[in-house]
Amino acid sequence: MKSLNTLTIHEAGEGIRNGDFSVTDLVSSCLNAAAAGDGDIHAYLEIFGDARREAAARDAELAGYDAGARRRLPPLFGIPLAVKDNILIAGKTCAAGSRMLEEYTASYDATVIRRLKKHGAIFTGRTNMDEFAMGGSTENSAYGPTKNPRDTARVPGGSSGGSAAAVAADMCLGALGSDTGGSIRQPAAFCGIVGMKPTYGAVSRHGVIPMAASLNQIGPMAKCVADAAILFEAIAGADPFDTVTYERRDTRAGRPEAKSIKDLTIGVPREYFGTGLDAGVARAVKDALKKLQDAGATLEDISLPHASFALATYYIIVPSEVSADLARFDGVRYGYRAPDAATLADIYARSRAMGFGAEVKRRIMLGTYALSAGYYDAYYVKAQKVRRLIRRDFEAAFERVDVIAGPTTPTPAFALGERSRDPLSMYLADMYTVAANLAGVPALSLPAGHAPAEGSLLPVGLQLTAPRYEDDALFEVARLVESLI
Repeated sequence: MKSLNTLTIHEAGEGIRNGDFSVTDLVSSCLNAAAAGDGDIHAYLEIFGDARREAAARDAELAGYDAGARRRLPPLFGIPLAVKDNILIAGKTCAAGSRMLEEYTASYDATVIRRLKKHGAIFTGRTNMDEFAMGGSTENSAYGPTKNPRDTARVPGGSSGGSAAAVAADMCLGALGSDTGGSIRQPAAFCGIVGMKPTYGAVSRHGVIPMAASLNQIGPMAKCVADAAILFEAIAGADPFDTVTYERRDTRAGRPEAKSIKDLTIGVPREYFGTGLDAGVARAVKDALKKLQDAGATLEDISLPHASFALATYYIIVPSEVSADLARFDGVRYGYRAPDAATLADIYARSRAMGFGAEVKRRIMLGTYALSAGYYDAYYVKAQKVRRLIRRDFEAAFERVDVIAGPTTPTPAFALGERSRDPLSMYLADMYTVAANLAGVPALSLPAGHAPAEGSLLPVGLQLTAPRYEDDALFEVARLVESLI
């Protein structure tokens, strides 16, 4: 029998409902794996000491159920999940990977946490992340880097690297991450798991410490597509605390459900296979696409004409929002306050200098510049106009194809420290993921083979992108693709 911590959410849920093992056994298996392996990987910032007590409470609840009641339990009942450190859990520290919030204790549950608790899920701990979600390697955390379980000399990706590493190392059965420009999908690709960014507004951001509110979404990270869909089903839906959310709806307008790979037309953007793409990644993705074609899918060459502008657009809009969002952390109202500051201006300057890390300061300065008088129209307004063109590119493409497929990342996981001193090369890791956030469309990364890198074989991610609001259709397609590659 497999170790319980290596089960999928579906398998574990079936085992609990059938009485094959207890919730305590399942949770303990994950916590024991974390105790044995996380000292090296550092996926978790904190492992919750009350997880076993919560598991015992679920077992006591189960003891009062007959077989029929057990079968009706939610699929996440008793399932151990990890949570990114920017999602509030009442009574728990939530630091967003920053010294600025190292002493902050959440006073309420984020909406996604409240919904998962309603389903009976158990939280194993809070996971490491790039500070305020700014980074692509989880090296920007104020609490030290996370390592990739597939090769501990390499990064797990970011900013949800801790969540990805915890899932990949079987220290939990699933996790939540946040994705503003690829922060779920990129670490999922690097760690060889599934990660999904929902349509903008599909999942509430209430109780989530934001980086850039016009792009950010909470999403699932899991061992397989079916598990990611289970997590999404639990957290999605309208929330009065987040006015951009909406009731789930099917907007396919009569388009047939993808019951067979032969029903699919897959768009392959030529812009995604140009300069900067690692040869091994290109080979793995093309091999995966060939398998889909051989199984009967129609591959169609398409163009996303403004794709080359997505990264530059993103890195104007995001720092601009960051400079405004993080203004609240001033040493007076929120967060870290520098000791022995003599004046109000000194409190502001020293608290922010000491509380924020280098990447956060860099983005605040970039954003402040882009929003300043004389540059606002030239940079920020122009970036928003290009954003609209990028969204129209996707809309035009989806008139011809069901989904768009391509590499999630241009390279496999890179070495720890390799890009720390070169922010531009770090930003380039997001070159294929940021456009989905700018357009607000759902996108998912799933494992698609391996690429060689200095003697190692490292995971490669295939990114699937669907039309706005078609998250359920994206999962349908991803299940078909997963079964073939």
